[in-house]
Amino acid sequence: MFQKDNSNIDTSVYVAVGDSITTGYTNAALYQEGQLNCFANFLSAQFKLIGGGEFKQPLMNENSVGIGFYGNARMVLDQKTKDGHNLQPSYLAPNGDLLAFTENVFEKQGPFNNMSVPSAKLTSLVIPGVGNPHNGFGNFNPFFTRMASNPATASILSDVLALNPTFFTLYIGNNDILTYASMGGTFDKITPLEGGIGEGFISSLKEIVNELTKNGAKGVIANIGDITSIPYFTVIPYNGLILDVNEIDEYNSLYKENGITFNTGENAFIVNDPKTGIRQLEKDELVILEIQLDPEKEKYLTGKTPIPKKYFLNKSEISEIQKAVSSYNDAIQLIAKEKNIGLVDVHAFSKTLKHEINYSHKDMCAIYSSNCVFSLDGLHLNSFGQAILANIFIKTINSFYHTNVELVDAMHYKSELI
Repeated sequence: MFQKDNSNIDTSVYVAVGDSITTGYTNAALYQEGQLNCFANFLSAQFKLIGGGEFKQPLMNENSVGIGFYGNARMVLDQKTKDGHNLQPSYLAPNGDLLAFTENVFEKQGPFNNMSVPSAKLTSLVIPGVGNPHNGFGNFNPFFTRMASNPATASILSDVLALNPTFFTLYIGNNDILTYASMGGTFDKITPLEGGIGEGFISSLKEIVNELTKNGAKGVIANIGDITSIPYFTVIPYNGLILDVNEIDEYNSLYKENGITFNTGENAFIVNDPKTGIRQLEKDELVILEIQLDPEKEKYLTGKTPIPKKYFLNKSEISEIQKAVSSYNDAIQLIAKEKNIGLVDVHAFSKTLKHEINYSHKDMCAIYSSNCVFSLDGLHLNSFGQAILANIFIKTINSFYHTNVELVDAMHYKSELI
C-alpha cells in the first residue's frame, strides 16, 4: 500500500495549459472575476498549502465589461424582467472590451502560469506566431496576442516551456470540435485525428506532452466532456413550438407549400436546412442556445421564420461530433498511459450533470437555477462548476501520485451564477 506523501509532486512551478474553460471564461466572455474563479487558480491555492509557488494570470482590468469570442461583453440577467428565476439574458454592454486586445500585458504581468487561451485548439498550441495580428483576421488568436511574450514569434507551447514547469495540467481539445459544433456545422471543421504536428490531433498531442514531460515534470491530462449533452445544445427542445387551436390554420397555410402541418400543443421547430430545404426538426436534433441572443429570435422560436442552419445540428453532424469526442478521448487515454501521467475523466463528470437550465415556452428563453454549474452561456462553467472541476483534478492527482492535496470548498460557490 502506498503512503500518501505530498513530496511525490513538485508544485513550485505549476502551469495550466488549456482553452477557455481553464481561463475561467464564463458568461460568454473573459473578465477578471471569472479568471479568479477558474479551476486552475483554485488548484494553485491548494498547491500553495504543499509548497506551491506563485500563479500568475493575464488578468483583465477589474472594471472591464469583458470580451468574448464575437467582440461581445459578458452576459448578465436583465433586471428589468419580472422574477429572479426567469430573467432574460442579455449583454452587459453593447460591445465588449475591445481595448483588451490592443495592449500586450506580458511585460506588466507575465510570465504567466495560466497559459490557457480562449478559442485555442490543441493543434494551435504548437504554431509559432499564433498571436500575430499581421497574419490577418481569422488567422491569429487575439486572446494570445494580449499575453504572449512575443506575439509575432511565440507559440503557446513555447511560452509554457519557458517557465520550465515542475507540474502541469493539460485540458485542451474542446475547440477542435466545439468551434464546428457551436455554429451548427456552418463554420470551421473538426480537427482530423491523423496528420502532422499542428494539423492532426494525435501528433500534436504527442508533441505537447513530450515537451511538457521531457525535463521530468509531472502532471495530469483531462479528456473531453460529452459536448452535445451540455446546456448549450440541450436547453431548447426540438419541439418547443407551442401552438393553440387559434393558430393552427395560420401555420398550416404558412407552410403548406413545404408539406408541413401542425397540431395544437408541442410542434417541432421549423428550420432552413441547406440540404433538404425548409422542414421540421427531428427528435434527436439539437437547437443551439445562442439563438436566444439573436435579434430575430422571436421570429425563429415562434415559427414565423425558419431557424437558420447556424442554430441547429442535424443527426449526421451530431454523430460526427460524438465520434470525434470518442476518438480524441481514446488518444488522450493512450498517451496518458504511455507517458505515465494521470488522466482526469472530465467525460464521466459531464455525464453526471443534471439539466439545471430549462426552457420557458412562454418567454422563449432559458430559465437559470442558482444551483447550476454552468454560466449563462450554457457552454462554460460558473464558479461553482469550476470549484467542482478543481476537485475532480485534485482527486485524480491524489489517486495517481498518492498525494493528499486538500479539496476546494465548492459549496462556498454554490449560489453563484457567474
